[in-house]
Amino acid sequence: MEPTNHENKALELGGAQLRELIDRVAQRLEVFVDGIESSPASREGGVSRLVDEPMPKVGAPLDDVLDLLFSRVIPSGYNTTSPGFLGYFGGGGIPQAAVADLIAGTVNRFVGRWAAAPEAVQLESNVIRWFADMVGYPATSRGVLTSGGSMSNLTALFTARQRLLHGQDLRLARFYASDQSHFSLRKAAMVCGLPNEAFREVPTGEDGRMDVDALDRLVREDRAAGFLPFLVVATGGTFNTGAVDDVAGICALARRERLWCHLDAAYGGFFVLTGQGRALLAGLDQCDSITLDPHKSFFLPYGTGALLVRDGRGLKQAHAVDADFYGPLQDDPDCIDFCSHAMEQTRAWRGLRIWLPLKLHGIAPFRANLEEKLALAAHAAEALQRIPGIELVAKPALSVLAFRLVRPGCSPAELQRLNERLLAEINRRGHIFLMGSVVRKTYALRMCLLSFRTHIDRLESGIADVHEAARSLQPGA
Repeated sequence: MEPTNHENKALELGGAQLRELIDRVAQRLEVFVDGIESSPASREGGVSRLVDEPMPKVGAPLDDVLDLLFSRVIPSGYNTTSPGFLGYFGGGGIPQAAVADLIAGTVNRFVGRWAAAPEAVQLESNVIRWFADMVGYPATSRGVLTSGGSMSNLTALFTARQRLLHGQDLRLARFYASDQSHFSLRKAAMVCGLPNEAFREVPTGEDGRMDVDALDRLVREDRAAGFLPFLVVATGGTFNTGAVDDVAGICALARRERLWCHLDAAYGGFFVLTGQGRALLAGLDQCDSITLDPHKSFFLPYGTGALLVRDGRGLKQAHAVDADFYGPLQDDPDCIDFCSHAMEQTRAWRGLRIWLPLKLHGIAPFRANLEEKLALAAHAAEALQRIPGIELVAKPALSVLAFRLVRPGCSPAELQRLNERLLAEINRRGHIFLMGSVVRKTYALRMCLLSFRTHIDRLESGIADVHEAARSLQPGA
């Protein structure tokens, strides 16, 4: 058959067609964005599940497709764009980054190698350099943008393994993180071929920070027993309480014991832009690697992570593999092939979604938002303690706190059921969305103030909901 008989241009949009498509989508997004303030913080169970459907054989009208998305798919579940979403680490997702994604997807540049898109690669390298400067890393540092903290932690653990355990018996490997560390570390260890017993859990104190003396004992015991300690992971903002480990103390121990020191600062790292955060994270510039999540405390949409490595040579040595059909990798340190710094060869142009908002606004509003969240968390802690029956389980180190409703004479199980009812009652009102958590074996309600849309007015309405919900659960209410 002649190729001309099979010519099909249905997927090829002209400029005017693309503009019309974008305009019609933008109309829906305009309504969505303008309605964020008044929409509930969560619609758990409020929308029925979509039925399974086969792959479409023919296309559907655009309005029908957008109706399905905006009336059923998007409203379902947690409203993570809401100023009242105080669960997980919800940064809110600035829409300026979505514009960058539209540009990146349309021009479709390949940024895995310098030669394919040198200016686009340089733009992304600039973003990584901005982050490295922010944490105090030297010019020899390097990094990669990832899909999030889990991939950043995996890349860091693999880099440490290649640097310190190459040619060693991995069955003897040992690495250390606190009992409040993120579970992605254990997943990363499995992917890197380490046995389950390689992970050594270090206890934390009442403040949720790693016990550095206990870490010291574990490392010495393991080394004396013939094992191979190679990595310690400090946490720069735990999930449950936002606690920040003694980074400087852990780094000092790591240097003494010849361990790689990684800082998982997925949540807390960008607070280094504030005076309070920089003091808490003192010593981070001495860590061998740092995980940051711009989709948390830098307010970007989900799918934006970063890993920084203090000595960039280690990152490249761990990942660089030449392939004849692509040509040799760059040796010029100013012309980076990102495929030689991480597992991905083909990858999204992630740098643009960070670069564009920063070019439009500068760093000042990002810093101001972080300072505001710290102030909001302190205000929330004070306000909650004024509510009868409410006690703080964890004061905010950054912008996370935990509290519970107490009632004299109740057993721990009864208190948990009481606070589960309190959580449901607060979330039912829709102004804020909180999560339940367990802090030092105590069930508590967790509040994370992080979204760039969250301000004092929403917090005050949420505190009022906590007050009313607690009063409704008092005996005789």
